[in-house]
Amino acid sequence: MDRTQKTEIVNMCMIQKGKNVLVLDKIHSEWGGFTFPGGHVEKNESLSDAVIREVFEETGLTVRFPVLCGTKDWVNDDGSRYLVLFYKTDKFSGELKSSGEGKVFWLPLDELLSKDNLSLDMKDMIKVFLEDELSEFFYYKENGEWKYELK
Repeated sequence: MDRTQKTEIVNMCMIQKGKNVLVLDKIHSEWGGFTFPGGHVEKNESLSDAVIREVFEETGLTVRFPVLCGTKDWVNDDGSRYLVLFYKTDKFSGELKSSGEGKVFWLPLDELLSKDNLSLDMKDMIKVFLEDELSEFFYYKENGEWKYELK
């Protein structure tokens, strides 16, 4: 029995500075709004190197010691999987600068949670970043509609 599955791997990193988190106001037609920086893992790239690279490209900051703290995933209609690795860190250096992905800025976490323009399901994704009892945000289809569970 073949248990392999085509998988697209991406990452997202919550960078903390005291009570503030680094927010990306992402410019994207489907996944726009306030989110954390991140992006695709390239072929033959280590997972942690990918999150360090993506954060640098989108923010100008070099993160250190990103800790894997959860996942978000789903299976597409073609049977392939989309996997988002959630990282967090409070160790970084460099000068903050925005990119073509969108504007980046520091915001108190509680203020971020009260914003109306969060990216899709961001409030619940943040729970996976912060709550030790949670490690997965899983989308699934039921009767043709996407739903999700926090596990």
